[in-house]
Amino acid sequence: MENKESGFLFEKVNYKILLIGIAVIAVGFILMSGGGSDNPAVFNKEIFSFRRIRLAPTMVLIGFGITIYSILKNPKK
Repeated sequence: MENKESGFLFEKVNYKILLIGIAVIAVGFILMSGGGSDNPAVFNKEIFSFRRIRLAPTMVLIGFGITIYSILKNPKK
């Protein structure tokens, strides 16, 4: 007879780190939004701001890194 444990796949720490990673990804996408123009004939330079070109994609990549770390982290060590 096999002794199977029923429960969660990860530990509580892993889920906390995963939620932090998802929050960082969400903040990155929020920072990326906006910058459009109501009139399509008018060009808005705000679309090429530092926040949308550098900061937001960096936040998204950091968030993905955090989520990958939370999946690979072994709390039993």
